[in-house]
Amino acid sequence: MEENTIIQAVLHALEQHSDKISSKMQEMEQRLHDEMQAMEQRLHHEMQTMEQRLHHEMQTMEQRLRGEMQEMGQQLRSEIHAVETRLEAKIDALREEMHQINQQLNERIDRLEEELTDTQTSVEVLTTKVLHHDRKLRQLAKQA
Repeated sequence: MEENTIIQAVLHALEQHSDKISSKMQEMEQRLHDEMQAMEQRLHHEMQTMEQRLHHEMQTMEQRLRGEMQEMGQQLRSEIHAVETRLEAKIDALREEMHQINQQLNERIDRLEEELTDTQTSVEVLTTKVLHHDRKLRQLAKQA
């Protein structure tokens, strides 16, 4: 019986030891589970922080790009306006030049018309004189 008692004591000791090991394993499992949850929460928090930071950076970049695009658009409008102004000035200068050329042509035409009128008057006077001389010559020829 003593052997039985010793075996019972050893079995009881093994059971207690097994319970302690089981209890320690449950504690380790619980700690591991708690650490994993804490890590999950930290990672989740870090991901949210990163998401917010990236979202903020994207908004900042969008605003900067919009600003640059507006500035570029304004510069282009300004350059287009400057080109339009220069073209309008050149067009005005060409119009003025054409107006002067037209005025000079009109003056030349007026002088040519005056010369033509003077020439026609001279031709009429000379024609009248030629006719008058022709009549005199005929009269003289008849008298001769």
